[in-house]
Amino acid sequence: MGLKCGIIGLTNSGKTTLFNCISDTKAAITDFAYSTNKSNVGFCYVPDERLSKIDTMIKAEKLVFATLDLVDIPGLAKGASQGEGIGNSFLADVRQCDALIHVLRCFDNPNLPHIEGSIDPVRDIEIVEFELQVKDLEQIEKKITKVEKAAKVGEKEAKKMLEILLKHKNHLENFQNIRTLDVTPEEKAAVADMMLLTDKPVMFVCNVNEADAVNGNAYVEQVKAALAQTGDEILFIAGKMEAEIAELQSEEDRAEFLADAGLTVPGVNKVIQTAYKMLNFISFFTVGGKENRAWTIKKGTLAPQAAGVIHSDLERGFIRAEVIKYDDLIRYGSELKCKEAGKLAVEGKNYEVQDGDILHIRFNPKP
Repeated sequence: MGLKCGIIGLTNSGKTTLFNCISDTKAAITDFAYSTNKSNVGFCYVPDERLSKIDTMIKAEKLVFATLDLVDIPGLAKGASQGEGIGNSFLADVRQCDALIHVLRCFDNPNLPHIEGSIDPVRDIEIVEFELQVKDLEQIEKKITKVEKAAKVGEKEAKKMLEILLKHKNHLENFQNIRTLDVTPEEKAAVADMMLLTDKPVMFVCNVNEADAVNGNAYVEQVKAALAQTGDEILFIAGKMEAEIAELQSEEDRAEFLADAGLTVPGVNKVIQTAYKMLNFISFFTVGGKENRAWTIKKGTLAPQAAGVIHSDLERGFIRAEVIKYDDLIRYGSELKCKEAGKLAVEGKNYEVQDGDILHIRFNPKP
């Protein structure tokens, strides 16, 4: 899909550890602030029990999960908007991401000093968000300067744009993120090309010690209390432990490790799945033959465009989609039995593909 999820946070918060856990790219980890000056780029497979279940029922040569693009962005510091640390480089990389995973240090370790001298995840949130707000405010003010000239000579569109920009400026000056601003679709579209940093959806991941992997700790509770009114997703994982699990080769060893820790699935699985949903992604499946595969589309995608994700020829020559719901496949046990039970639907060009749909695309190869 070309959309990216950025991993951000203060230096030594556990960003790169998380990145390494969930991607096939292994980036270097150090205990020194600003030890990296460029972002790591990778991808991860999106765990989906539905596809695994389908694979036990309909055999194919291989199993292909959906993927999610990730960017591990170097650690931020207070004053980044003014160029401190890796400053503007960090902020430019954040701008290119479509959603953010904000990693918070929620563990004590005297051998790994915090850049601010103490562990306080709520303060860390405020530091990062302030830097993003400052950069957004700078951008808004530059735009206002340009638009004001046209508005003063009476240009109607410029006046409307100025009102929208001033509304955003006021919100930022009150130390609020743009994603919390109440805007109309028209107002949102007016500033979309600015790619405002604080308008991006955010998930907060509290990085805890192994002992707190199941129930969290006091730091996690502080984060939950601070963000209670925002609606933002908050998860906690033991990053160091998750890294050890990711290094294990066999599923049996991983399951045993998780059981010993009191977990049933790796915490990073929840992070990946939440990030996927945060980007407004859903999956549909194609099955049988060479592969059982999950395909990524935006929620609301119509059948011809979904077909185009598989191959442009399928969209160009689209005739119809034969659709079986995942729950029906599980209930009846096979595609043939679903068809016999009247659970195979024939849908046209206006069909909105749903999460978990199993599609067979019929198309004209020479439209």
